[in-house]
Amino acid sequence: MADVRRVTADFAVAPQLEPEDFAALKALGFRHIINNRPDEEAPDDAKSVNVKEAAAAAGLTYVHAPFAGQPTPEAIEAAAKAVGPTLAYCRSGTRSVTAWALAQAKSGRMAADDIVKAAAGAGYNLGALKDALRQLGAK
Repeated sequence: MADVRRVTADFAVAPQLEPEDFAALKALGFRHIINNRPDEEAPDDAKSVNVKEAAAAAGLTYVHAPFAGQPTPEAIEAAAKAVGPTLAYCRSGTRSVTAWALAQAKSGRMAADDIVKAAAGAGYNLGALKDALRQLGAK
């Protein structure tokens, strides 16, 4: 199974997941999956339609909000709407944690320093985003 990294009590990120991972993720307490990986990114990866079916079979909700580069408004919204134990994934987890950070900043629920600290605790350095997070509404 993928390297699941907790960012907060209810949000985690991971690199690429496989359909067979979802039953174990459900057993770990996750309820929602956000896939930030475009289908065409790597030819060997499971396509979103197959991942969606596997998530549903495991009793998980699923959102496909793919992007490459900067997070799209849809990816930020998917992270913002995540309620309860959620796992977002992409190739390495960096895109997913960035979308989460921007969603937190826009909501004003967390200070920029706290967002960066939470990401760092999961192994992601978002220090370069601190000013942008403040501009979006984080304190």
